[in-house]
Parts: sequence; structure tokens; C-alpha cells
Amino acid sequence: AAGLRQMRLALRRADCLVERSHIPLSGRNPALQEALGIRPHVLVLNKTDLADPRRQPVSAGAGPGGGQRWCHRQVTASDSPVPVPLQVVPMVARLVADGPRYHRAESSEHNILVIGVPNVGKSSLINSLRRLHLKKGKATAVGGEPGITKAVLSRIQVCEKPLMYLVDTPGVLSPRLGDVETGMKLALCGAIRDHLVGEDVMADYLLYTLNKQQQFRYVQRYGLGQPCDRIEPLLKHVALSQGRTQKVKVLTGTGNVNMMMLNYPAAAYEFLRDFRAGRLGRVTLD
Repeated sequence: AAGLRQMRLALRRADCLVERSHIPLSGRNPALQEALGIRPHVLVLNKTDLADPRRQPVSAGAGPGGGQRWCHRQVTASDSPVPVPLQVVPMVARLVADGPRYHRAESSEHNILVIGVPNVGKSSLINSLRRLHLKKGKATAVGGEPGITKAVLSRIQVCEKPLMYLVDTPGVLSPRLGDVETGMKLALCGAIRDHLVGEDVMADYLLYTLNKQQQFRYVQRYGLGQPCDRIEPLLKHVALSQGRTQKVKVLTGTGNVNMMMLNYPAAAYEFLRDFRAGRLGRVTLD
């Protein structure tokens, strides 16, 4: 609620919204659309190099209507990918030029609000735009966990021509997720801290998703004979193949004995990390 209030205040000075998302549908907060949806809007799909190319055409056009324009990794005529930062500034400039600016009509600068759920790379996008267009270092802190940006920050210049400022904002999740599956998808992408959901529960859902989409690269990676639909034998193979063991002290009749046992929580974390790094194949969760 506090984050949304801060964004509404910053919206008065904003000409356009740039929304960052890992997942085209589940990765977006409908409350942001309702509260901030009166400005031109660009959706930047992140990590599309890890998405299933067979499902990308559907994902790229997904989402609500209302004149939104999508900015995601695309392939040019020469089949060379166009980096996202190269697409954002021209697209935002066109949107602002084509739409009414009301009380900001006489201003030559562009103020852009960067929004999204936690841990989708909003700060990283701002820093990459600064490096590309101004040749300057990072201006806002980044991290691999949600919650690095705590409040709406001051304006950060990212381009000289046109003069463009971006405002970093904290990630905002809906207080009530639509269903359990949406929450699991957000957790797999890092928008919710792993320990709040449980690595074992997330690993179980990830295995279900991989099997449902017939993504069986995990079979070869962990030395299984065939795909499985139970998480326990999979985690056992992960622990054995990745050396995830722990020393446990066992009390016996003759005294304490140290034994080596498989570390299933560490194996579940390793399984999730391999998925996030793309080592289990290219997967689109929506």
C-alpha cells in the first residue's frame, strides 16, 4: 500500500510507464494497472533468452489491451537480437510524442516511472540505459533477491537526446494472489523469497511444470534413467550428482557417531538454481 501511494505521487510528474516482468501474464500486478494505467505504457519482458521459443509468439502478444506497446527482445532481419535498452528509449519517445502531456506539454524532458513486481530487474534496466546512452556507471542498487529498492527514488538521467529521466520504484505484489499457481510462478522467478514458500514445495511444482511441458533435460543432467513425477527420487539424484551431503551426529548405544546424509533442502535449492540459470532447458511458465 505504501509503495502504491508513493507511485501515485510520482505519477503526476510521469509521462510514461515502463513495466518490467519475467512472465507475461502471472508476473504482472493488476493493482499497478488499475492505479497507474492512465499513462502510456511499455512492457519490457525480461530473460526471454530463457523462454521456450515455441511459446514466445503467444507470450509476446499476451496481456490486456488499451493501447499498450510491448518492448521485448526481438529478431531483426539479419537475425541478430536487438538489446532491450536500445529499444526502450526510442519507443518511449514515440509514445510520449504521440500522446497528450497535459500540464507537462511545455517541458522538453521525459519523466518515466519504472514499475513491476519485486526482483524483475527494474534497477538493472535503469543502470544499463545509463551505461548505453550516457556512458556512466550504475546509479541505483541491484541485487538477486526481492526488496533491494525500498522506496521511490529520485530522478535518474538515462539519456541526453532526448532528455530522459527514469524513476526507480519498489516492487509491489498484490496482497492477494489470484491462485496458488500464480504464486508458485512468481516464486520460481524470484519475486517471492524462497524460504517463504519452501524450496521443497517450489521444486515439486517445478518438476510438475517441466513434465507438463515435456522439458526432460533434467533426466540427463541428474543421471536419471527416465522422467519421474515424484520429487523425492529426483532430489536424491540431485544430491548424489551435485555432492549435496551433510554431516549428522547420531546417538547410539556406544556413543555419538557422525554419519553423512543426503541434504534434500540443498538439493531442492540446486534444482531451482539450475532452472533459473537455464540449465534445465528454455521454459515459459505462462
